[in-house]
Amino acid sequence: MRPHVELIDEKDLIWHPAEMPHGSGDARQRNLNYCEETGEASLLVEFTSDWQRPAGLHAAQTEWYVLEGEVRIGDETLAKDDYFIAPLGVLTPSLQVRAGTRVLLWREYGDWGFTPASAHGPNRNPEHRLGIKHASQMDWYEVTHPVHGSPMDFSRGGTPVPGLFIKLLHHDPVTGFYTRLIRAKPNWVEHPLAHHPVYEEAYCLEGDFEYNYGRMYQGTYFFRPAGVRHGDFVSGPEGTTWILRCDGRLVDWYTEEARVEMKGKPVNWGPDFPGSEPPVLLQPARSRSVGPMKDPGYQ
Repeated sequence: MRPHVELIDEKDLIWHPAEMPHGSGDARQRNLNYCEETGEASLLVEFTSDWQRPAGLHAAQTEWYVLEGEVRIGDETLAKDDYFIAPLGVLTPSLQVRAGTRVLLWREYGDWGFTPASAHGPNRNPEHRLGIKHASQMDWYEVTHPVHGSPMDFSRGGTPVPGLFIKLLHHDPVTGFYTRLIRAKPNWVEHPLAHHPVYEEAYCLEGDFEYNYGRMYQGTYFFRPAGVRHGDFVSGPEGTTWILRCDGRLVDWYTEEARVEMKGKPVNWGPDFPGSEPPVLLQPARSRSVGPMKDPGYQ
């Protein structure tokens, strides 16, 4: 099970040896979110030397997003803001990574297993293909005008929200799973609380952003399971950019005039007991740099 993480600053996390078997060179990882049952994970990986690995098959659907540096995958060179995805059963070409490169890496539906294989091996899944996107060369499009094949679903209670812009990196038309870049214009505001039928996770790339769990800024991250309400969004004066993933079709279900009530008779806490604190209704994993919850009862 993936834990609810909201918010953490990646700098607060310790480094672990990178889980990248059959590679040559040195790399380390910070675990943004990790499922100890299946090995699914969201990781920040830093290559501390030149690194390479032959072509092969991952045990998990695997995605890389380049934060800085250079990655060569087969005949393609990826730089900052570039991305690739190897769905299950799809061969990943050989990789060469320059020292100092930092990537966001996601594993879905499996663990870190990797089997070297020929580029013409029998295990390639013909229904899926390797996906490569040079995001710096892509156009932004407004959420209010989705392009063909967009995973945004406004048909079941969702509402298109002006002021948001998207670069779609991956979308599975069968499962609805997608990865995208999303940008909020400066001082963008949306007040109602929202929840979704799918999980939602994001890493902040630029700018800052206030909402009910606190303030996001570059290098902060959340993983929010399905059904968790969140909102009161206010983007900073320079706008905000995230990379965001969901494991299905995103639908916004809104709540207005929300409140959470804790009823009962305090025994040894409350106004008559100075220094006491009310019980916390919901406390996701949170790292020290982002500070205490603004209002842990406001969900």
